[in-house]
Formats: sequence, structure tokens, C-alpha cells
Amino acid sequence: MPARPSASRRTVLRGAAVVPVAGLGLAACSAPGGSAAAEPTAPVDLGAESEVAEGGAKLYKDHNVVVSRDKSGTLKAYSTVCTHAGCAINKLRGTTLICPCHGSEFDAVSGKVVQAPATEPLTELSVKTEKGRIVAGPAA
Repeated sequence: MPARPSASRRTVLRGAAVVPVAGLGLAACSAPGGSAAAEPTAPVDLGAESEVAEGGAKLYKDHNVVVSRDKSGTLKAYSTVCTHAGCAINKLRGTTLICPCHGSEFDAVSGKVVQAPATEPLTELSVKTEKGRIVAGPAA
């Protein structure tokens, strides 16, 4: 029986180096904690209408929602679950939302992507005011 050639030390080390990197790549694309963040499935009271200034936005981390108010006073609400990998966006700079997982950025006024890797806009939510309070939830 002919002898099988054995793997060289270099081949074994090269293979061992690739395995951990591949495993890390898969883990990095999931949301922190291993599950996707959740957007509201029912209307939620976010707080006083006065908390969102004209031309500004407010991030409601506990509910994965951002609410903005344009210069005419109209409110808009979006889910802050990143459309790239399902991470909860936890940073608002002015009216720009920044995802902690891969750096995608979104406009809180329009929901549009302003920096990749995300390519899809944020999910728009319904928003209204009731007795001076902001209430947002799934689009009707």
C-alpha cells in the first residue's frame, strides 16, 4: 500500500488560522446577545410631545424607536432596528442614527440610509399625539 503524503506544518497552521476567523465573522453579523432586536408590535407611549424639538429627533432606546419633527411640526417615527443585521441602533447624533454593529447611518427624519453597509431604509412606524403624548407603533 503506498504511503499517503502527510500535511506539512504550514498547511496545518494555515487551516487552523482560518477556522477561528470564519467563526468570528459569523458571530459579528448577529445582533448583540445573539438575537435580533425587536421593533414595537403594538402602540407604545413614548413620552411628552414637547420632548421632540422642531427640526430635531429623539431616540427611545427602550422601544427601538426614533421620532423626528420636521420644520412644519410634522412627527415621523421609525424603527431603530438596523436593516443590515438587525442590531438595535443606540446612538443619535443630531438627526443621524448610528448603528453600533457595522457603522450604518440613517437619517432620522426620512429613515433613509446615509452610510453603508445598510442598503434598505428604516421601517416607518405610525405616530400620533394623544393628550400631549407621543404614541408610536406598527404602520397601519
